[in-house]
Amino acid sequence: MLRLLTVVGARPQFIKAAAVSRAIAASNAIRERIVHTGQHYDPNMSQVFFDELAIPPPAHHLGGGGGRHGEQTGLMLARLEAVMLDEQPDCVLVYGDTNSTLAGALAAAKLHIPVAHVEAGLRSFNRRMPEEINRVVTDHVATLLFCPTDAAVENLRREGITRGVYQVGDVMYDSVLFHAAQAERQSRILSRLELAPREYCLATVHRAENTDDPQRLASIFSALNRLPLPVVVPLHPRTRNALQASMPAPSPSQGAGRGEGIPHLLTCSPALLSRAAPAVALPPHVRLIDPLPYLDLLMLEKHARAILTDSGGVQKEACFFGVPCITLRDETEWVELVDAGINVLAGADPERILAAVERLADRPPAPPIAPRLYGNGRAAEELVRMLTTTYPASAVETRAAPQCGPRSP
Repeated sequence: MLRLLTVVGARPQFIKAAAVSRAIAASNAIRERIVHTGQHYDPNMSQVFFDELAIPPPAHHLGGGGGRHGEQTGLMLARLEAVMLDEQPDCVLVYGDTNSTLAGALAAAKLHIPVAHVEAGLRSFNRRMPEEINRVVTDHVATLLFCPTDAAVENLRREGITRGVYQVGDVMYDSVLFHAAQAERQSRILSRLELAPREYCLATVHRAENTDDPQRLASIFSALNRLPLPVVVPLHPRTRNALQASMPAPSPSQGAGRGEGIPHLLTCSPALLSRAAPAVALPPHVRLIDPLPYLDLLMLEKHARAILTDSGGVQKEACFFGVPCITLRDETEWVELVDAGINVLAGADPERILAAVERLADRPPAPPIAPRLYGNGRAAEELVRMLTTTYPASAVETRAAPQCGPRSP
């Protein structure tokens, strides 16, 4: 039986791991042990996903959250190395492009343990993004590279990586298909927030390029303020900290609107980021709420008029539901969504954001394109099949002669 060590630490990885761990359990060919690095340690960003998505509990919690990028990655790297020496896995599985991904891949590669990378080959071609560095380095030390799209395979080919590359589809699409009906049955988020389908916009902002730049963050919220519909903004802890750093504390009367089962609303009318000019105020229709469980977020995504986001995962989920997406970045790793015309790159420019919403939000729903781009919803099963059938030869070869640098067929 294959001994697999799975490294996760951030919200998007929990969603992907839910699909893959479910397929692993059904295979009866792999013994999986999960390591949680602690990169996302807020309960609303971590434990709620394990509970809601029935992810097997982690065998190891590393407590590696917080700190600067180098500090956080180094701490995870040291602790993951100790876990790997203890567990002696046949393969280490990493997801996506976070610091947890990079630390897991480097720790395994230095111990000559094969690395399998889920969501390999994605490129935004912006080396200022920490995630881009994490992706590139992880792909160049990985043994098995599971790509979600043909474009990802082509990106790897251009970098000289062709061996061990498999286009399996997108495991996030698996998760949405598996949980969408459950979300419809169980989530009450629309009624709790008193929202009607297609009568609101959903916005998420969490990338450092937006949250660490007061001018960009103020520009984004300036655009949200001018939208003609209610805007719901689940707050990532990083974004919450950036906003609260320059907001006065709410008065008792402003904080009195919290009700049973309703996420805490921070929306009053505080000055937003006074360092930016002009200062921006939050009107009542912009509603900042706590991070949401997965099923609630799916419901908000599915029934939104439009989604504004800097998240790669939310861009795809918008596509899965056929909801127009305005990306609050200047580039994206999901270029096929832009090429298909259902995702518009607007950056942080309020006029571009508003023009994109106006152009996309009132269009008739487009025919579903997710199956053409991201597979049939069985990516996790295909990934597990490739692990169990292709892995042994790859593992023996890698342990005997660790690869460094570009590979050829």
